[in-house]
Amino acid sequence: MPTANPTFFQFEADFVQSLRCIPMQVRYKLDTCGIKLKLEHWNKFSKEDREKLVTQPCDTAADIEVYRKTVQALVAKQTETPAKDLPIEADPPWLQANQIPADVIAQAQHFQTTISLDRWAALSPLERFALCKLSRPGHENRNFLPALREFGLAA
Repeated sequence: MPTANPTFFQFEADFVQSLRCIPMQVRYKLDTCGIKLKLEHWNKFSKEDREKLVTQPCDTAADIEVYRKTVQALVAKQTETPAKDLPIEADPPWLQANQIPADVIAQAQHFQTTISLDRWAALSPLERFALCKLSRPGHENRNFLPALREFGLAA
């Protein structure tokens, strides 16, 4: 069953209409089902296939397996080779409302922002996921500050 109201963040607004980049909600689902999807794969998918990956649920164990098979079938159809597997974290940091990851703290401090544990806990898992992904070392972090602002964590 498709997700009724897919969540797009304001900091993704420049590419949401065309879906030329992989939105956070799809990246979240990919991490959940353990698939490394390259942007070159994503861009070979039809707009309909991209929209399907946005709306297709990936919450229950059954949903996760179906989502994984859907992505692998799309990649194989386009490239004739499967997408790489990602290890699925047993307790990923974005699901831990009681501990802010060090990379998120460091990136927030870079912007003279402190995130309280209460504010971190109040974020949705998808919002915490976005901050985790946008704070990774070696990642282009240009959307981290816009994300902090969008989530009410910075002025």
